[in-house]
Amino acid sequence: MSNRISELFAQTPESEGLLNVYFTAGYPQINDTRRILAALQSAGADFVEIGMPYSDPVADGETIQESNQVALDNGMTVKLLLQQLHNMRDEIHIPVLLMGYINPILQYGIERFCEEAAAAGVDGLILPDLPLEAYVASYKDLFERNGLVNIFLITPQTRPDRILELDKAGSGFVYMVSSASVTGAKTGVSEGMEAYFERIHRMNLRNPRMIGFGIKDRESFQKASRYSRGAIIGSAFIRMLQESRNLEEDIASFISGIKPNKTQVEHA
Repeated sequence: MSNRISELFAQTPESEGLLNVYFTAGYPQINDTRRILAALQSAGADFVEIGMPYSDPVADGETIQESNQVALDNGMTVKLLLQQLHNMRDEIHIPVLLMGYINPILQYGIERFCEEAAAAGVDGLILPDLPLEAYVASYKDLFERNGLVNIFLITPQTRPDRILELDKAGSGFVYMVSSASVTGAKTGVSEGMEAYFERIHRMNLRNPRMIGFGIKDRESFQKASRYSRGAIIGSAFIRMLQESRNLEEDIASFISGIKPNKTQVEHA
């Protein structure tokens, strides 16, 4: 299935690590979603993962949990997020993913959700608590009909046969969780993680691989990118948003600190 994500991977040299940045919709302020999205694009993020706030985000650590609660207190809902993303393709050309949990989507109506997400220009979904078997049996056709990729997570504890099943059923990329902990619990890339990354690399999966959890700076981003097509940064970016006094300037500075643009590299 060809979409902005597959095109991004196809058009980017494997030697260039791709940067995916996560932020929580409606955080810090209820109407910051589009502003942050546009600022990330301008700053040079390759694609973006927007979190749909949930009251019990079990895969996330304290930083992202707190941002979820602030966003919910601000009044963020699935319906409002889809409204905020309406017509985003008038200005946003990078791939956009929605990350969250299946219960709010089921409450909203999953067919309605997929149709409205696709109409807004969303490229895919990351739903950590959606089981492989349920996806294949009930939702795969719906997702594909709406042009939405479904991205599965794997961890160091995921069995090889299960990884192959997830790779076969999923699309877009395989989200390699660097450790079995929650987001933000550890930082950096350890030797044990590198052994895991190398093991998965040797499996020659059908989908490209992105690494997340514990990526916080240029060093960890570059290290992860040696074993994958790039990395995902979430908690470190949320902490920056929490302290920001000028979103556009601070986002530009944050992204350039992780992945310098070509002009910066040439003048380095």
